[in-house]
Amino acid sequence: MPIPVSKPYLPNREKLNKYIDQIYESGWLTNNGPLVRQLTKKLEEKFSVDNILLVANGTLALQIAYRTLLDTQNIETTSEALTTPFTFIATSNSLMWEGLTPVFADINKTDWCINPDNIAGNITKNTKLIVPVHVFGNSCEIEKIEKIATEYGIKTVYDASHSFGIQYKDKNILQYGDASVISLHATKLFHTVEGALLRFKRKSDFEKAKQLINFGFNQDKEPKSLGINAKMNEVEAAFGLAAIDDINEIIAERQHIADIYEEHLSSNPHIEQINRSSNQAYLPVLFRSGTVASEVLKKLQEKEIEAKRYFFPSLDTVEHLNSLSTCETSQDIANRILCLPIYSGLSKDKIQTTCNCINEIDLSHQQCI
Repeated sequence: MPIPVSKPYLPNREKLNKYIDQIYESGWLTNNGPLVRQLTKKLEEKFSVDNILLVANGTLALQIAYRTLLDTQNIETTSEALTTPFTFIATSNSLMWEGLTPVFADINKTDWCINPDNIAGNITKNTKLIVPVHVFGNSCEIEKIEKIATEYGIKTVYDASHSFGIQYKDKNILQYGDASVISLHATKLFHTVEGALLRFKRKSDFEKAKQLINFGFNQDKEPKSLGINAKMNEVEAAFGLAAIDDINEIIAERQHIADIYEEHLSSNPHIEQINRSSNQAYLPVLFRSGTVASEVLKKLQEKEIEAKRYFFPSLDTVEHLNSLSTCETSQDIANRILCLPIYSGLSKDKIQTTCNCINEIDLSHQQCI
């Protein structure tokens, strides 16, 4: 049977049915229903934060964050946001959609997050935001980034899509920045089928965003501002509530899977790095050359084993983003990385099959650079 690179976690059916039954009893399907409120409270308690909004998806969450902090309805056409080229396309697309030009600062060679040393030199009078990404659940160098943001009077929105449950300096990752977004998409280790968690530092921003995601209606249901429909519905919240108590076991299982991969792949001379984060949201492997990575991908596909080139290509090379920057480290990493299968229920045999396929490839003719 084919081995997918990811598979959505499906919570216990009996537990899920109890929440679905509540939906049928109440007849409440959307518009800040009781299950959305219940899941919001659980997440705020879990992460020791307030001002959480649950929204329809991660891309919309980013757009709402930008619009809340900057009022992008009236933003100048020259406005820019500093971000990383090593991320999913939604990070940059959401900026452009809101009228902001993404300006790319290159990444670190170890954790693959934006390098703070490359931020200040790219700040101009047009820079309105810094949008770092906690790549694969690896936290950015937050203190350095926040120091730069404070010095220049620029707000920060952290794309924390991969970072459910991640700690930084003994605090949850959501406690940093003016806003943070965690994706709750089906491919994530904790999900609500589609959806996202949007957290604001300030209550005033939270209240503004709460109107934005609901057509601009205020608490008296009067349309007082421009808005859009970005609300999470009750069925999605039911999936989240049915799974939230399983999250520690989900993460522990993924860590165990990563341990098995590392045991079988760590001695492969063509692998430079197996990236490990504390939630093991992904299983990224960095090969010693792009040629080797391509050869491995080809052989895995022949065996019906799915691997993904996250994140390829480096976004500074994507035509519609019109980058004026050349980010050599990002291009190099993007060219050499593959994410291997990892998901709840992935058997040891399938992990072994994947590792054997990689280790048995004859790469002696390939140049490792």
